[in-house]
Amino acid sequence: MTEQEKKYFGRTELLVGESVMNALHEAKVIVFGVGGVGSWCAEGLVRSGIKHLTIVDCDTVEESNVNRQLMATSKTVGLVKVDVLKERLLEINPDAEIIARRTVYCAQTASEFNLDDYDFVVDAIDSLKDKILLLLNASESRAELYCALGAALKIDPCKVKVGEFWKVRGCPLGAILRKKMKQAGTMPAKTFLCVYDEEVLPNRGVPVEIDELPEDPNELHPSKKAQINGTSAPVTAIFGMTLAGLILQKIYDTAK
Repeated sequence: MTEQEKKYFGRTELLVGESVMNALHEAKVIVFGVGGVGSWCAEGLVRSGIKHLTIVDCDTVEESNVNRQLMATSKTVGLVKVDVLKERLLEINPDAEIIARRTVYCAQTASEFNLDDYDFVVDAIDSLKDKILLLLNASESRAELYCALGAALKIDPCKVKVGEFWKVRGCPLGAILRKKMKQAGTMPAKTFLCVYDEEVLPNRGVPVEIDELPEDPNELHPSKKAQINGTSAPVTAIFGMTLAGLILQKIYDTAK
């Protein structure tokens, strides 16, 4: 650590010890999707001492992001999400290596990512098809995989849970993912933990109209959602921070 980093992360090192702090600095993490969940995950990682972080997202900040996404403010609307988030993360630790990739993880771009280069892969993707692809590919890599399931339609922060993918119950997104994998006969190569929440509230506000719907009603691409659901900042942030916490705990258990 640099002398400045020792000042920044002294409280963390006091908790976890020097060996864990060094392991945090050396770990390589990639976060796919930096919206309401992924942006908070990235923040939690860098504030915990992660120095090598890649963030992946294709979108720009929209006004509708302001209610829950870390880097979304009245001043950043219209800017590229990963660029704005990178700037913020470097303000936390200027010595961090933050790689911002403005793209989407999909069948056409998956070969551009060598997931074996990373120690941890975080899935915070909205698109159902792309999410399944990432989970399958990441499960075949050497990286530890963590997944965010549906964080919309929830308001009770006490109901956020962590569970193994095949054992998650009460989450519609988790059920759809498992069903589609079984139908396709493509199963993850290893188990992985998910952050989820069994609470599913109804939308009570004015419905958001969608100009163009996808062919697949289950396709949840950010720009073409079959349904826009209500969200709350506390719950999405807890999802993201829980993902960051799982990585911190894994490194702590391994390196202490």
